Amino acid sequence: MRFPSKKELEHYRKEYPVGCRVELVSMDDPQAPPIGTKGTVHGVDDAGSLLVRWDTGSGLNVILGVDVVRKIRG
Repeated sequence: MRFPSKKELEHYRKEYPVGCRVELVSMDDPQAPPIGTKGTVHGVDDAGSLLVRWDTGSGLNVILGVDVVRKIRG
């Protein structure tokens, strides 16, 4: 697994600030929430994973660069 640089982490944290809302576009994981599920970002960890609390109650992280989400309004 490749870890992101400090610059990449800064970009991710600026792009996905705590509290922003996202919608799942694709995730290659058998436990993934359904496509279209919305959630709230709670941070970006040092490995470059987007920490999301999905509206379904799931806490499965998004692996940026592998999984796909899009930002949405409230």
